[in-house]
Amino acid sequence: MSGESNMDRRKFLKMSGMSTAAIALGTSGFLSLTGNSALAAPGRSKGSFGGYGPLAKDQGGVLNLPRGFQYRILSEEGGKLSDGRPIPAMHDGMAAFQGKNNSTILVRNHELSQESDYPVIGKNPYHKDNIGGTTTLVVGPDRKLLSDYVSSAGTYRNCAGGGTPWGTWITCEETLVEGHGYVFEVDPNDPENNLSKTPIREMGLFSHEAVDVDPATGIVYMTEDASPSYFYRYLPVDRSQTIGSLQKGGTLQAAAIEELPRNEASNYNSGKKYGIVWKDVDPEKPSMEAGQKGCIQFSRLEGCHFVEGVFWFSDTDAGSKDLGRIYRYIPSTNTLELFYESTAANDLEAPDNINVTPWGDLWIVEDGGGSDRIIGLTPEGDTYVFAENALNDSELAGITFSPDGKTAFVNIQTPGITFAIWGPFGRRNRGRGRMMGHAAPPKNYGPKIGDNLAAFAEIQGMSDLEAAAFQRNGIPIV
Repeated sequence: MSGESNMDRRKFLKMSGMSTAAIALGTSGFLSLTGNSALAAPGRSKGSFGGYGPLAKDQGGVLNLPRGFQYRILSEEGGKLSDGRPIPAMHDGMAAFQGKNNSTILVRNHELSQESDYPVIGKNPYHKDNIGGTTTLVVGPDRKLLSDYVSSAGTYRNCAGGGTPWGTWITCEETLVEGHGYVFEVDPNDPENNLSKTPIREMGLFSHEAVDVDPATGIVYMTEDASPSYFYRYLPVDRSQTIGSLQKGGTLQAAAIEELPRNEASNYNSGKKYGIVWKDVDPEKPSMEAGQKGCIQFSRLEGCHFVEGVFWFSDTDAGSKDLGRIYRYIPSTNTLELFYESTAANDLEAPDNINVTPWGDLWIVEDGGGSDRIIGLTPEGDTYVFAENALNDSELAGITFSPDGKTAFVNIQTPGITFAIWGPFGRRNRGRGRMMGHAAPPKNYGPKIGDNLAAFAEIQGMSDLEAAAFQRNGIPIV
């Protein structure tokens, strides 16, 4: 994620000539998209419009959604937090947690690095001269904001991150500015505590993008936003999955593709057999060591999401047309697969944050510098557009869902706006989620491979997706 602006939303709307009604939408703002509410259910057969139908133009000129869906603006940069401090700018990565009385707790990053009219003003900052950090929003079951406050401060360019199974947020610094480039653990129920300003140094000094945790093992997986970038994992010494456990040390590793030793290769062919291996790297210089040790060089990694035993992540400008790829890594089989490779900007451009929805679709948020969208992919092979930024060309970010799966939350980064979205979403369906994560994708998703590569994959006993991931990342397997 990139770009920074201090433009106030109200100024932007005024400059754009939008209506007074649109300007008046504040933290209590509400817009209902009405009309024909007939929907195309997720996963309809090819030949029909997948997803939730075409987008309806937002009369407020902010967020286009399918008919039958509604949004409420929960928070806008330049407003006031519950304690009177300003709502910071540059809304970015976000996660949702269960709160008291059926409330949802959102922890939100602010990708601030330079001067801003709306910095994160902390009471217990990591570095007092830096203006990045996180805020926390408590949203009631009626999708109205109950309270909001600073939960960490004094960090630099807080881009993405990830929620933990134990209810905290790992906020990531996307920078190598001196003194920065770390991750921090934020407890939304204990804001601005000492933990929130203590970098977890063993998790690496690099331009962090996103992070998520395998709840079965406690292993943490991370992406790097750089060119080239590497795919990391952190093996904590303390696997108790409790607040502060990641601070107790661990081993940082980067993924590589190597020829396996003969005793690990198939006994049924004499050719080379490749696999994913994990190489220890120095947490103070991980990118350099990953390069020296021949680890996989991705183009520029962005968002990630761990669900149903699968770690999903995006490579935002990879591919023959630089439009992006979606990978999945399955720890139980140590398998890296290329799941989707865009060849047309209309299909997908610059994938960033990703999330598997409660009903099993894969949602991808674009950061392409145009009219950025939320793109949905279904296990059955349909793609659809769920939302589009109608306000400006700023990216959407931080897509996440309430614990009950009935509300989606997303940000426009600049000017910073946080939305709650609801409507006739699909019912929670873990089976479809597992299908998306473990089954071969429909043919229209899977990367195109030649006959030689397909034959190699069959001989090696690997999927076409695994062979494509290896071949696209420089392994001369045919």
